[in-house]
Amino acid sequence: MVGAAESLRAERPQAAHILVMGVAGTGKSVIASRLAAARGGIFIEADDHHSRENVERMRRGIGLTDSDRWPWLAAVAEAALGAKGQPVIIACSALKRSYRDYLRERIGTFPILYLTGTPVLIGERLAHRQSHFASGSLLESQLQTLEPPAEDEDVVHLDIRLPPDDILADALARLVGRCMARG
Repeated sequence: MVGAAESLRAERPQAAHILVMGVAGTGKSVIASRLAAARGGIFIEADDHHSRENVERMRRGIGLTDSDRWPWLAAVAEAALGAKGQPVIIACSALKRSYRDYLRERIGTFPILYLTGTPVLIGERLAHRQSHFASGSLLESQLQTLEPPAEDEDVVHLDIRLPPDDILADALARLVGRCMARG
């Protein structure tokens, strides 16, 4: 795993930003934070940028609307822009293409690591989640809102059935492969 991270650093300049996305419970925060550590970058947890009102809505099991999400996405973009000179790994649901397009308009292009799994597996994970405002009651809303990234969005699909270390190794290897293919 470390070898892949070193290869990614050595092959060519690192992407300024990487988005780790998926619905609640797919492990975005775990994978993004580990990827940031492996790449010597900065980890941005999009959940930290929600308004108190958004957090309260989600705590009550109420899904967010577009109007709830736009200020949040603006705050996430600002946080990413504030981290100059280092790779930035963002853990963010970014459920709709329009949200991802907005982030690209604000911070530039980025590859997407898209964490996927069955609704049953994700629901099981959410049922065991503690100390987080996004509970299993939001899963259906998130799945209905989700617009999976298209291939023209520079997407890498990652299967959450794998252990986090394997997901990270796969992500690093595939990012290196993409850099080399473009080189």
